[in-house]
Amino acid sequence: MKKVIKGICVLLLVFCGYVFTSMYIIGEKIEPNYKVNCEQEFKINAPIPVTAVYNGQKVSRGMYENQVGESFNVDLKLFGIIPFSTVNVEVVDNMHVKVLGEPFGMKVYTNGVLVVDTKDIVTSGKSYNPAKVAGIKVGDYIKTVNGKIITCNEDLLQLVTESEGSSMTFEVIRDSKSFTCKVTPALESETSLYRIGIWVRDSSAGVGTLTFYSPTNNVVCGLGHGICDSDTKSLLDVYNGELVKAEVVDVQKGSNGNPGALKGRLSFDVIANIELNCEQGVYGIAAQEIDNTTLTEISLKQNVKDGAAQILCTVNGSTPKLYECEIKKSKKHDSKTQNLIVTITDKELIASTGGIVQGMSGSPLIQNGKLIGAVTHVLVNDPTRGYGIFIENMLETANQVAEEQAKKDAS
Repeated sequence: MKKVIKGICVLLLVFCGYVFTSMYIIGEKIEPNYKVNCEQEFKINAPIPVTAVYNGQKVSRGMYENQVGESFNVDLKLFGIIPFSTVNVEVVDNMHVKVLGEPFGMKVYTNGVLVVDTKDIVTSGKSYNPAKVAGIKVGDYIKTVNGKIITCNEDLLQLVTESEGSSMTFEVIRDSKSFTCKVTPALESETSLYRIGIWVRDSSAGVGTLTFYSPTNNVVCGLGHGICDSDTKSLLDVYNGELVKAEVVDVQKGSNGNPGALKGRLSFDVIANIELNCEQGVYGIAAQEIDNTTLTEISLKQNVKDGAAQILCTVNGSTPKLYECEIKKSKKHDSKTQNLIVTITDKELIASTGGIVQGMSGSPLIQNGKLIGAVTHVLVNDPTRGYGIFIENMLETANQVAEEQAKKDAS
């Protein structure tokens, strides 16, 4: 009898250890906020059964069918008994988009001119930097000078050259906050021209991949990450710009420590006018009709599973193709972009590009026929691997862009 009791105690201890270990592992993967399709059941993929409970009732299929837009606090319980977490669940309608995967070109203009570097001026045998003395830093945007709006490099150069050394009032934007400062140009000994000691940029261009088109709000999006300045690495404050059609004409193959790149040829065929450049990508209102006869359902993050998937990208011309890959959910819960770890397994794609290269950012990720995310970055030391963003994060941003556009149209 004692042996039986001892055996039961051992089994209970093992079971308790298993339960608590599972609770810890699952808890590490649980996020505070989720969305649930109004016609589907809310489930958490876990090695042991996890039951979602609302007001003492198990969450079942169709339970939220008539409550689109509502949010609920849902309790999660192991085996339907042991509570271990509470999450917020927002009910959303069926979500379908047109998956793209096509290359596009970006032509963007900044809100003012961006300070990308500084250089001291030699005047009267001494090195001096008027902009630095006035408090201007790399990464700042110069919006106006003496009340005149600066739209390009030439505007600033002309005003400084014509200043004849008089003090000038600069309106500067730093971290979305505006301030003014006085800058007194110095006469450069070598050129006999007035300078303030900065290099600036007013535009940027590049190639990326379109992720999807949302027919419900006419928004096109791509990249999965923001457009950043090549020198300052900071997110560009875009004043206006366009997404244009492009074709891939060459590939610089990636290798360990040396990320490759798609080389593209841009056209003048405008796909969309840029409305937002943010961490989750670049978004615009479609400027032309986009075929949406075939739509793909979006898979919410809790339904994404570690394992096989496909990446839709274009490495030649303008027609996308599906390639095999593996995905794994990242542990970076607080990240809006690094949600997935993507590993390219397709031999053809690896032979062609080495894996993920610059220009493939925004390439859609497909799993079981549903759109789950988009590629965002390549890991420099291993081009076969990179990060991806959950597609629901991009769709949420697209909806916000559409709402802002609706407000503009109504005003």
